[in-house]
Amino acid sequence: MDQRLTLVTLGVADFDRALKFYEALGWKKSSASQADVAFFQMNGLGLALYPADLLAKDAHVAPKPPDFGGITLAINVHSKGDVAAYLYEAVRAGGTVLKPAQDAFWGGHAGYFADPDGYPWEVAWNPGFGLDEAGHLKLPD
Repeated sequence: MDQRLTLVTLGVADFDRALKFYEALGWKKSSASQADVAFFQMNGLGLALYPADLLAKDAHVAPKPPDFGGITLAINVHSKGDVAAYLYEAVRAGGTVLKPAQDAFWGGHAGYFADPDGYPWEVAWNPGFGLDEAGHLKLPD
């Protein structure tokens, strides 16, 4: 199997609220979006928003209560100062800071925000992980 990830779908409690949040971040919805699903082109992969009950039904799983699902999403940024700026933008758009920007034990600088559905997003500057001109993550070999 190829080592790749092409699309992350977030099951959301209130589709319109979630869509407004991500659009308030300045993200542009793809023309492939429909009435109950929104797609966003990310750097090399896609992000989708879909009603949580419909996503659970499609995957043949029981819906879970809104708690920590054991996953976080991450946005790596170009500089230490970008971390706080991204957290500010998330709050301005309707998100909540979970962990303010601070130096991390691994040598970088990071913080977390939650979107309106509680999905935790890490914003991190990692001096050991490069980003190319397009913002794609470049892990060490």
